[in-house]
Amino acid sequence: MAKIVVTRWIPDDAVKLLAEAGDVVVSPADRPLTPDELHEFVAGADAVVGMLHDRLDGAFADAAGPDLKVVANVAVGYDNVDVPALAARGIVVTNTPGVLTDATADLAFGLLLAVTRRLGEGERLLRSRTPWSFHLGFLLGSGLQGKTLGIVGYGQIGRAVAKRAEAFGMEIVHSGRSNPDSVPFEELLARSDVVSLHCPLTPETRHLIDAAALRAMKPGAYLVNTTRGPVVDEAALADALEAGEIAGAALDVFEKEPEVEPRLLGRDDVVLSPHLGSATVETRTAMAVLAARNVAAVLAGRTPLTEVKP
Repeated sequence: MAKIVVTRWIPDDAVKLLAEAGDVVVSPADRPLTPDELHEFVAGADAVVGMLHDRLDGAFADAAGPDLKVVANVAVGYDNVDVPALAARGIVVTNTPGVLTDATADLAFGLLLAVTRRLGEGERLLRSRTPWSFHLGFLLGSGLQGKTLGIVGYGQIGRAVAKRAEAFGMEIVHSGRSNPDSVPFEELLARSDVVSLHCPLTPETRHLIDAAALRAMKPGAYLVNTTRGPVVDEAALADALEAGEIAGAALDVFEKEPEVEPRLLGRDDVVLSPHLGSATVETRTAMAVLAARNVAAVLAGRTPLTEVKP
């Protein structure tokens, strides 16, 4: 029977599906495995269900051995996977698009509201028991109606965020490679009151938001990142906030996750959340179930639902 290795806990519904396709071994460690641990753990596997913190490359595949047929990455992004290296070894790679669109868009818009309306700052004030009283100048934020939201990466999640923003009366501009209505990136930065990032992490988008990009934004603009941390140069972001070049930032992902640029931690104009974009019971279950279905399909000799092509 096929050996199916899961590198970290996944919901029971997915484990049950995998168990119908083979013998399932789930890592007992409640943390990312080190590269050496990962390589040892996957030895002899026919299928691996991996997480976005696993480096799934040629060395990983060689450690797994010649029986490895499929790697199911439980994420939409696959910047942690060396797809060409695995494909060269005849290994199918899959991801989990579609099922996390709404959850991630909800979180992105929640962060947008939190940073523009200073919700984190207000909550911290109350929890610290700092004296306060209502007055017309107290904790004033920025309204959204009539403001412009710039969406970088206009795929499923970017479009879902745009739909939510339109309901709040925002104007939308977007940039992306495959959208005829997209504006140049530089124009988006100059026009937007909020810039929300939804592009994949690639060599071209690493540090897309650097010092120059931050200087190109409006002084009163906000940055929201729910895609991948390295799209933003966090040190440059801290510099820009300290210099007053932008009004604030809201981040769900981080350049050296789980570490955060220390200068961002104490700032009231920054909202932080620990990679919660897809973190609902329904969505994380759907992601794991899709990964399990992909594994089952490949092991049965069928075409997977969501294959990543090299």
